[in-house]
Amino acid sequence: MQRYSVSLAVALALATPFASAQDPTDLDEILVTATRTEIALEESLQPAQVIGREEIERSQARSLPELLRGRAGIDIGNQGGAGKLSTVFLRGSESDHVLVLVDGIRIGSATAGLVAFQDLPVEQIDRIEIVRGPRSSLYGSEAIGGVIQVFTRRDAGEIATRFKVGIGSHDRREASAGIGGGIGTRGWFGADVAYQATDGIDACRGRGPDPSIPFDFGAGCFVDQPDRDGYRNRSASLRGGIELSDALTLEASALRAESENAFDGGRFGGNEAENVQQALGTKLAWTPKRSILLTAQAGRSDDRSDNHYADAASGTRTYLSTFDTHRDTASVQADFGVGGDHLLSVGADWQRDSINSTTAFAAEARDNLAGFVEYQGRFGAQSVQASVRSDDNEQFGSHVTGGLGWGWTFADDLRLALSYGTGFKAPSFNDLYFPFFGNPDLRPERSKTLNAGLRGDHAGWRWTLDAYETRVDDLVTYDASIFLPNNLEQARIRGAEFTLAGSLAGWDLGLQLSHTDPRNRTPGANDGRLLARRARDTGRFDLDRRIGSWRLGGTLNAAGARYDNAANTVRLGGYATVDLRLAYALSASWTVQAGVTNLFDRAYETIAWYNQPGREYALSLRYAPAR
Repeated sequence: MQRYSVSLAVALALATPFASAQDPTDLDEILVTATRTEIALEESLQPAQVIGREEIERSQARSLPELLRGRAGIDIGNQGGAGKLSTVFLRGSESDHVLVLVDGIRIGSATAGLVAFQDLPVEQIDRIEIVRGPRSSLYGSEAIGGVIQVFTRRDAGEIATRFKVGIGSHDRREASAGIGGGIGTRGWFGADVAYQATDGIDACRGRGPDPSIPFDFGAGCFVDQPDRDGYRNRSASLRGGIELSDALTLEASALRAESENAFDGGRFGGNEAENVQQALGTKLAWTPKRSILLTAQAGRSDDRSDNHYADAASGTRTYLSTFDTHRDTASVQADFGVGGDHLLSVGADWQRDSINSTTAFAAEARDNLAGFVEYQGRFGAQSVQASVRSDDNEQFGSHVTGGLGWGWTFADDLRLALSYGTGFKAPSFNDLYFPFFGNPDLRPERSKTLNAGLRGDHAGWRWTLDAYETRVDDLVTYDASIFLPNNLEQARIRGAEFTLAGSLAGWDLGLQLSHTDPRNRTPGANDGRLLARRARDTGRFDLDRRIGSWRLGGTLNAAGARYDNAANTVRLGGYATVDLRLAYALSASWTVQAGVTNLFDRAYETIAWYNQPGREYALSLRYAPAR
């Protein structure tokens, strides 16, 4: 029995006018995030890519940051290996300028303004959609650099089980199991659990204060703790759906990840944390007629951190603080197919961020109510997408954002796309109100982005070339002159991305190259300096081949130099790493995988003072019934 979602089938019917003649593989590559409607990936007017479950398993990536590393427009900073804080810079924007969704539910910490990418387990992920460039005109705050949406596993057909066990360097051990499939002719369900643990590496090579130096506070993590900083993650996901009638579908999903993380830190900030990431959501889709799709979605995401200080000398462990934030969201959307070549979408979003913390904040909750309209149309070889949104934020008032895109297929295998979009970002509660370190006078960040892209498909080779410029007004960053976050007058980011994918002599090749030039354009001492912690040049080259029951491959990741501070006086050198992987199919259902990362044991840092793992090995056994 094959399960088909009513909402997907209708959306594809509505989107049919926008899909040009493509091979079956192209038509299967569906993108939701760029327009909040299902469209063919090849027809997106915004630069985008999709990472499917097959690619996730083939890559042997052990974490979401590892899977995303080096992809077009993405640069990642990490504070000391597995499970440590990982920040994603998308197109040179700030690490809190990327909106992250899990099954359509907005996630992230309302206090820190960041998403715990390191805690989202890859074994729970079915696919990832990455849209580069502003999408505030559809999603509101945070989507200045782009949007990353994670979809948990989806199950169809007969009920089947799956599992995986693995071991690796630094006493890594992992296991996962799942079950899912169809129920009768109208329902489906799925459930997965996963466990991952490692003893880790010494996360930070920092030092404490030197009493012989006046006013010396130390460096890096401001302590000297040369120990191994372990990490453990336990996760579970549940999802299911039912077609209540031929026109009505109900779906629900839940993802929860609990982690225990050790790091290098002092008595005030702690050196151990127990974290929880959770996303709950439900969606109702109704199709009163073929040309109309009505959806309603509601959800809640939670980000909780309990912080402790473990004193190795005394053998004591002291509780320090809790940061517990919640995001409640609800949305309604109506999609109308008009005249066969046009699609009009109208919707409204509501969001409430709230805090329950041991730290006192001057404000502990805020609401945001928004409405948006989007139009997508086809005129022969040309296509148009336009959207506008108004957000009414309880703290910062009304903000209107817009987006406009135009595409032209001027040859059978060449397509030009131009797009322009504005964005905004409301400051986080930490930026505004954290005691002694917050600035309540901060203004929301505002952006303007222009993108020009060209894509081609020649004899099985697909390539894209995009160039962009983003200007951000009132960029929020740390100001060393006042020891508080502050608004920069303006930042300017220019960049380009090139991707290439195809097959040559039996090998599958993928190349992704990115260049970004993120500059502070505020008059003063740092005018013209590069924004901190972004490499100007990054690249990723993947090579894979199947030979009978064997599959072998490798990945080359490279990044240029970056600066770790606003004044550009602390420089971190560039680096390149090589990963190799090997898989052998014992049968149609059983596979053994082996891999080595950082083959040449390259020493490097993406954040000053924080170590990165050297050469690591991994071995796993995977079972999944053949479909």
